[in-house]
Amino acid sequence: APAEFGRPVPPPQTGWERLSELWTRDERDRLPEETVNIVKSAFTAGLVGWLYGGLPAFRQARTTFIERSHGELFHNRADAMQSAHRAGLRGFIRYGWRWSWRVAVFVTIFNTVSTGLSMYRNKTTIGNFASAGAFTGALFRMHLGLPGLAGGIMFGTAFGIPAGGLLMIMQSFAGETLQEKRSRERRELYEQKLAEWHSRLSMTEDLGQKESDGQGRPEMETARES
Repeated sequence: APAEFGRPVPPPQTGWERLSELWTRDERDRLPEETVNIVKSAFTAGLVGWLYGGLPAFRQARTTFIERSHGELFHNRADAMQSAHRAGLRGFIRYGWRWSWRVAVFVTIFNTVSTGLSMYRNKTTIGNFASAGAFTGALFRMHLGLPGLAGGIMFGTAFGIPAGGLLMIMQSFAGETLQEKRSRERRELYEQKLAEWHSRLSMTEDLGQKESDGQGRPEMETARES
């Protein structure tokens, strides 16, 4: 039978099957909502990190330049202000980038691990976020040895619990978590495809019956004539 007449594949039942959907595009070539949220949060975290590290660096670099440039000669006041702003801008770019990529990587790993655990277990709990925070913190501090590893686990757990609680509160306002929404959408899509499959199958059987009836009538007429 053609592929379009095959029985629809049921929703994933195991944790690994659900986890594999995290990077699988749908029929419209769209990534799952969880993956899109990970990308969006990484971009937002990078922007926040850049502002967090860049703005203080901008002020500090500008102030330092002004303090050290009393003996320098400038063409006019505007030239001096532009030089001070350029010094601040260099500090903003330099230190803002340092904070930006670190915060973006931390948030991306945290969200990927917590989302993966939620999809694998098919439920959202504080434990998922705490485990994700502990793993991410340990990964960032493991180069400092056992003390750094322990500190990273404690920091990550302390970050993951309130962050996860905030996300769960925000999802509760929508009436369902992302996992519940995705499970509902999977079930509804499967039921829709199953109904369409039954409809096509019934139509095919009717056409086959009509065709067989049409072929049987000439044979009966030929037999009568003979």
